[in-house]
Amino acid sequence: MKKDTILVATGRNKKYTGTAVNPRIVRASTIVFDSMSEMAKAGSQQAYLFDGDSNASEYYGRRGTSTTFAFNDAMCELENAAGSYVYPCGTAAITSGLLSFLSAGDHLLMVDSVYQPTRDFCRGTLARMGVEVSYYDPMIGGDINALVRKNTRVIFLESPGSLTMEVQDVPSIVEAAKQHDIVTMIDNTFATPFNFKPLDFGVDISIQSATKYINGHSDVMLGVASANQRHWPQLRDRSYELGQCASVDDIYTALRGIRTLGVRMREHDRNAMTVARWLEQHDLVERLLHPAFESCPGHEFFKRDFSGGNGLFSFVLNNSNARAVAAMVDNMRHFKMGFSWGGYESLILPIGSAPAQRSVAPWLLDRRLIRLHIGLEDTQDLIDDLSGGLERLREAL
Repeated sequence: MKKDTILVATGRNKKYTGTAVNPRIVRASTIVFDSMSEMAKAGSQQAYLFDGDSNASEYYGRRGTSTTFAFNDAMCELENAAGSYVYPCGTAAITSGLLSFLSAGDHLLMVDSVYQPTRDFCRGTLARMGVEVSYYDPMIGGDINALVRKNTRVIFLESPGSLTMEVQDVPSIVEAAKQHDIVTMIDNTFATPFNFKPLDFGVDISIQSATKYINGHSDVMLGVASANQRHWPQLRDRSYELGQCASVDDIYTALRGIRTLGVRMREHDRNAMTVARWLEQHDLVERLLHPAFESCPGHEFFKRDFSGGNGLFSFVLNNSNARAVAAMVDNMRHFKMGFSWGGYESLILPIGSAPAQRSVAPWLLDRRLIRLHIGLEDTQDLIDDLSGGLERLREAL
């Protein structure tokens, strides 16, 4: 099947849907059994928990109900994964993935452009656990070999990077990791498996915030991690031991979001390209950070590995101060100011001159960065809104 057809069909096994089109919402904590043998049979299937096996039985609410199984089936198919685990948010998926494969005394290689909460987890929980973390330049590629130690257990990627949008050379990093039997994980929230399938490129575990494009309506917190055959059992068992689970109502909503993922991603991409091309010509814009543009680091890898973009990108102002930026963003009509992204609405987020607490790949520009998420509004309305904001910024300089 082509990928748009898969989005419509996946996770709709008749066991989950009955005579309806969509899987049922099954809320439960306790699952009751008619006999000891029935309970024992359901319990013995724990080894197949969440792994896309439509014959899995409900055993206890934390292990999931048929609603959970339907979503995990869908994510396994989309990611070409052996198994998928669902979490209450994207950060929980990241932290649980790392905790599943790291122990005291281990070494983690973390990309320097990583999502800030992931960095906070590294210098907080992992540091307290005795896990040493080294950061690497997102553009390092195969040269990451030089940073590998005898105790390096995980290499973590995020491509494109948070805020500054560097696209990594994933195949080169994966090749280096495999030489040393190191587990690779990637935050694939930007692309979703619709535009980039990490496991097809040799990555061991693909992680994403389903809060964003998978759900697509800014009303659910959810995370998911999908693993290959070798690493799935360990991810599954450790995540279950950590008590990770998610509401079936949120899971159902995200499963419904999958049906329109392709339509939304293409429209976000088309709208963002229109707005980005307009911004690229504006005299107050110094640099555009959109993976589809040559001005973005790793643009060549985006062209090679990704099948499309989305609505998220950043740009750098060539002249600004805090007061002028406030004049711009405080009075936008269509762009709302807030964190997260991936919903149907457009967002604007002003970042200071140091957009991330970098360790080895410092942000060298002294200009302020603005991150946009382009939603599903009419692009001329969005351009008019940005034009007015940039004029307010000019007047306040």
